Amino acid sequence: MLFRRRKKASWPDRVREFFWPRKGFTRPARYLAKRILRLSASPHAVAAGVAAGTFSAFTPLLGFHVILALALAYLMAGNLLAAALATTVANPVTIPLIAIATFRVGEGVLGIRSAEAVSASELFHMLEHLELSELWQPVLKPMLAGAGLLGVSAAMLSYGVTRFAVRSFKARRHARLVERAGLAQAPILSSGDKTL
Repeated sequence: MLFRRRKKASWPDRVREFFWPRKGFTRPARYLAKRILRLSASPHAVAAGVAAGTFSAFTPLLGFHVILALALAYLMAGNLLAAALATTVANPVTIPLIAIATFRVGEGVLGIRSAEAVSASELFHMLEHLELSELWQPVLKPMLAGAGLLGVSAAMLSYGVTRFAVRSFKARRHARLVERAGLAQAPILSSGDKTL
């Protein structure tokens, strides 16, 4: 095999690497950010795609995040690949946090207060075992209301950050390419600066 280890990893090394990777936990996030920055679409399209994916990640529609993100990105003239990649905001680590946050914010928006505090495990247990008609009032309605508020806020923030990042990345990349080519940028002349 081409990329096989020279020395086979021992069992304790494999267990340690499973729980604590050699390259760290931030490597996948850095890779994802670079992949999004390098998309060839306009800064608005990339940012709109990321915003659509981020919004859909806050909804309680588990399993439908990518479909919702693609539909929203299409409606906003966003990049579809950026939308699909941005749905990874909802991952096994963040889904419990997002679910509890949207549930609590939704309760506050709707003026509902549950009799006792609901933990993430209880919330997922209800989502798994109750019928849709039983879930609507106590769980889904508050989660959708909270997802609307938190999702729009996160989408607006991600749109602004992504648009700024893509514009500055492309400007730096263009400057590097011009410098490598040894070309001096010609000054841009306004209509009144024409020379004879």
